[in-house]
Amino acid sequence: MKNRHFNSVSFPASVIIHIIFIIATAACIFPLFLVLGISVSDEQSIMESGYKLIPDLVSFEAYKYIFKVKGMVFTAYGLTIFITVSGTFLSTLITAMYAYSISRNEFAYKNFFTYFLFFTMIFNGGMVPWYVVCVKLLHINNNILGLLLPYLINGFYVIIMRTFFKTNIPDSIIESARIDGSGELRTFFKIVLPLSLPGIATVALFTALVYWNDWWLPLMLITNSKLYNLQFLLYKLMTNIETLSRLSTNITGLQYAKVPSQAARMAMCIVSIGPIMLAYPFCQKYFVKGLTVGAVKG
Repeated sequence: MKNRHFNSVSFPASVIIHIIFIIATAACIFPLFLVLGISVSDEQSIMESGYKLIPDLVSFEAYKYIFKVKGMVFTAYGLTIFITVSGTFLSTLITAMYAYSISRNEFAYKNFFTYFLFFTMIFNGGMVPWYVVCVKLLHINNNILGLLLPYLINGFYVIIMRTFFKTNIPDSIIESARIDGSGELRTFFKIVLPLSLPGIATVALFTALVYWNDWWLPLMLITNSKLYNLQFLLYKLMTNIETLSRLSTNITGLQYAKVPSQAARMAMCIVSIGPIMLAYPFCQKYFVKGLTVGAVKG
């Protein structure tokens, strides 16, 4: 009787929760389908009827127009993928190593490095000192390192990993490895990292999103068009459609009046989100576990 009563009470709540999540999911998906619909719309119909989910007249001129400068688009794509993959790998590795160090109670300088980390999270030198350091000291302007180095470590991600290590890596495992003669590096790479895949995947996904969606570093440090990443190319397109028009005119002789400006903006959005959407399902199970396991055990 109690189970039957519990089920009868929980069923309406379950239905309400499902409805809420369906509405929230639809609210997230609808803009994506709207952008897709606009990207395959005829420019003239957009000017006359505005944005529509289902186009009045289907046209792929925006995609044809974008890929008329395919050399620049593909270069930006390749650069963005390289920066995202290499940056995510290096950043996650450095973050995990730093977090593991300050998570160990026996580390003599644990308090100093923890304080140093928190200090950088609270205080910021500002844009001008940051720019001077990057350009005058490190000389990473107009350099691929300018798209890679500034995001290599994030204090917030270090805190996430430190908490994960402290709550999910038993001290007994570390002590057993030391008794068996395992050094710190071997223990870290052979034991700690394999046991920390959920936390690592969570930080890696956050970091990959930062690198993939970045347009700020190219804006500040890059003037060479060969080093434009995909998001900065999208930024240039959305702020000044004449950039893409001028490049296309040099190649094909098209006039600016024929440029599908509204549809081209949306087409670039669709082109830019493809790989990161495909990568998320592979990290999803680790991502969810990484976000929840600390809260459950805490």
